[in-house]
Formats: sequence, structure tokens, C-alpha cells
Amino acid sequence: LSFPRKLWKMLDSDRFQSVWWSQGGKYVAINEGLFREEVLVKEGPLRIFRTQKMKSFIRQLQKYGFRKVQTDGLRSASLPEFLAEEAAASAHSQVLHYYNPIFSRDHPHLLEKCRRR
Repeated sequence: LSFPRKLWKMLDSDRFQSVWWSQGGKYVAINEGLFREEVLVKEGPLRIFRTQKMKSFIRQLQKYGFRKVQTDGLRSASLPEFLAEEAAASAHSQVLHYYNPIFSRDHPHLLEKCRRR
């Protein structure tokens, strides 16, 4: 699977607590500390991405057109998204938000247009 498709499947799964859809499925929210433990350090058949470093993962996001979004005042309207953001904030973990105009929960058919630059 391509990087965007793997990410979309992770976001659409209930298996991961470190990454979720934010702002009604328009943004990707990542709890940086938990993401390292839950996703990046996995090896063997449990490994999802080729990298084990957060910096490399973020570089991949950028290569596929994702841009970091400042989260000042950015709060999700849906209860599950809001609760995930509150739990991450209460754990004093850094939550990163990324946006790509063609990467959306409601439009998985656009994934084929999400190409590496």
C-alpha cells in the first residue's frame, strides 16, 4: 500500500489511539509520543511504515502534500474527536495536526490523487 493509503487505513481503524481524524475528518491529528510507541517502534509483521523516526515520518507527510496546522483554538466538533484531543492534552503529549486538501475521511476515492512530490 502507498503511504497515504496506509495512513488513511490507520485513521479509519479503531486499533490506533495515537492518530485520529480531527475537524470532521479534514485534519490528521497525531499524538507524537504515543505514535512513536504504538506505530514507529514496531518491527516485523506489525511494522506499518518503513521508518522508526518521527522526523522521517513527518518528512513523508510533507512529501505527500501535508502541511502542519497551528492548533490555536482548533477544536473538533464531534465528541469522539474532542475526547481524543482532550486525552492527549491531559497526558501532556504534543498533538500535531496536518492538513492536505485532497486527504479527507469522507472522500477516500481521492487517495489516488495524493501523490508523492
